[in-house]
Amino acid sequence: MRIGVVTFPGSLDDRDAQRAVRLAGAEPVALWHGDHDLHGVDALVLPGGFSYGDYLRCGAIASLSPIMTEVIDAAKKGMPVLGICNGFQMLAEARLLDGGLIRNEAGRFICKDQQLRVESASTDWTSGFEQGQEITIPLKNGEGGFIASAETLERLEGEGQVVFRYLGPNPNGSLNEIAGISNARGNVVGLMPHPEHAVEPGFGPDTATAMRSGTDGLTFFTSVIERALVGA
Repeated sequence: MRIGVVTFPGSLDDRDAQRAVRLAGAEPVALWHGDHDLHGVDALVLPGGFSYGDYLRCGAIASLSPIMTEVIDAAKKGMPVLGICNGFQMLAEARLLDGGLIRNEAGRFICKDQQLRVESASTDWTSGFEQGQEITIPLKNGEGGFIASAETLERLEGEGQVVFRYLGPNPNGSLNEIAGISNARGNVVGLMPHPEHAVEPGFGPDTATAMRSGTDGLTFFTSVIERALVGA
């Protein structure tokens, strides 16, 4: 399986996402924001970072990059797309996901290991989890507060499109403690925490077993691979 990772000006975690793809057993394909070619990939990752310096609104300029025409078209046709942090902001700005992301409630950048509850294990990127499973994924953002209208929130909750929820103190003021959502089809997922930073022992979050041993993030990438194999 070939999974494309798009690099935008200001992307920081594109190489980390490529490594996560490789560790999961797929072939990472580096894609450039200025191209109109997905190079035949089977899935896409929009990585974290500060695309275009976070000018205007986080993800707003990146959502209009040339390659996003192809990303939007592929997503609407069912291709799995994962937006991580800045990538989540891009998906919201491109209207592939509902709601939006605003400045953290505390008004400052947050960086911590964050506990999450898996609310949906039915998406292309979460099928390897159990619903209700608690995982730990690094979080680092300055504009991670998820917002949506009351009507949209009710629909997201009622139709099972809330994929992850923060456990413990709400780190950024997100409504309903929402850390990640999906589209109705379940092929597009966006979340603020960074699963690509929890894929390899020795480099992930601390666990009860050992320091930096957390690898909960790897399941995102193995999930999409296994889902593709089942559908093949």
